[in-house]
Amino acid sequence: MLLATLSIAASAQDATVHGAVNIINPAKSAGANSDAVVWLTPLRNSDPVPPGPKVRLLQNNKRFIPHMLVVTLGTQIDFPNEDPYFHNVFSIYRGKPFDLGLYESGSTRTIHFNQPGVSYIFCNIHPEMSAVIVALRTPHFATTTTDGNFQIAHVPPGRYKLEFWYERASEAELATLSRDVDITTGENKLPGIAIHFADGTKEHLNKYGEPYSRNKKEEY
Repeated sequence: MLLATLSIAASAQDATVHGAVNIINPAKSAGANSDAVVWLTPLRNSDPVPPGPKVRLLQNNKRFIPHMLVVTLGTQIDFPNEDPYFHNVFSIYRGKPFDLGLYESGSTRTIHFNQPGVSYIFCNIHPEMSAVIVALRTPHFATTTTDGNFQIAHVPPGRYKLEFWYERASEAELATLSRDVDITTGENKLPGIAIHFADGTKEHLNKYGEPYSRNKKEEY
């Protein structure tokens, strides 16, 4: 009974953080403000954050589903192949580098995401496949909805570093959006944030750092 009472009292002292992100893109459809990541990292020393439950990044119809995952550091992620052919999932760009090798339909490989940062995920056979995994040192994160809103609940009051990430934004702009914020008990409304959509997409290379062959017949 005492533990339950203490838990309820602690929850009552937590904060909820609200805000909104507007993606600036002249070509975007109305309400296309989803999939920006927002997180709060305590500025004072805090207890290590436990890894989250194991999650999946599915391969189906030559797509990764979902396209983006946000996890706490140390989380294990399964990569099941549900296509009727082979895949070779890899990441060599920052974050957690790995190469799962060639594996067949119905099989699964698992990676322990023990390095913080953004990992860009590709298939060495199918260049159209891409995904992103964001591994954070904090459990206080959220992704924006189509209207750009986000909410982070159960945040202990204190001083935090507020950061943002969006797949099509420039790293330089994202760095300018980072700031220190004071979070107090109850509701906390953050000022609106604008993130510019960076034009142009650069084709990624295969796991050997070479362009994909466009003329080679697909074998898998």
